[in-house]
Amino acid sequence: MEKPAPRAEDRTWSCSCTARGRHRIPLGGTATGLAAKVGEMLSTSVSSSPLTLVSRSSRSSNLNLSKDVVQRSLVLFTVGTFLALVLNLLQIQRNVTLFPEEVIDTIFSSAWWVPPCCGTAAAVIGLLYPCIDSHLGEPHKFKREWASVMRCIAVFVGINHASAKLDFANNVQLSLTLAALSLGLWWTFDRSRSGLGLGITIAFVATLITQFLVYNGVYQYTSPDFLYIRSWLPCIFFSGGVTVGNIGRQLAMGVSEKPHSD
Repeated sequence: MEKPAPRAEDRTWSCSCTARGRHRIPLGGTATGLAAKVGEMLSTSVSSSPLTLVSRSSRSSNLNLSKDVVQRSLVLFTVGTFLALVLNLLQIQRNVTLFPEEVIDTIFSSAWWVPPCCGTAAAVIGLLYPCIDSHLGEPHKFKREWASVMRCIAVFVGINHASAKLDFANNVQLSLTLAALSLGLWWTFDRSRSGLGLGITIAFVATLITQFLVYNGVYQYTSPDFLYIRSWLPCIFFSGGVTVGNIGRQLAMGVSEKPHSD
């Protein structure tokens, strides 16, 4: 007995169903793969976003720190240059310091290289003081206010003025007097071990440099009693280092700290 032949409609329907069944598997797999990739991308972006924020914040903090150091250096250089012009002029007028005539070439009657050298030294010293405080873990909190810093500058100028104006029987008496005034300046406006140590180091190094310059005839002092210089000169260097150090510490306070007064 012969089976009836399938109709055209049945063949068409079965073929279309078979084709649909064939296409369902790859489409489902593609959708699952896309979802997995999207989830992986989202998880990667979420996990890497804190690192990105940290790197950006670190770059921003480093940039701000560099700007702050440059600004403080410029202020310290300006202060050192101005003090060098004023105080060196006083020493020259009192014939304490003598320069050769060929190097006298400014309206302040001083050698041209003195102000920039003193300004550079002031910038280095002013940046060094807060760095040493931070390294030792002993932030300086004694009289951290601009009024105290200005009084310290006035006392330093007075000590330098006394070295040129006061007349003693000999230089030893003048040196002892200036040494007492310099220690009084440190005790009044600093009182830190780091400030005392740096002040003594600065006085020692600056004295050696001055001895070398005078020995080579760059300039000279009248009535030298400590090899080629005056015996009271280390006292001036010590008080100057303490003064510039206080300026540098005050500049390093920033906007996040509030000044303290004891």
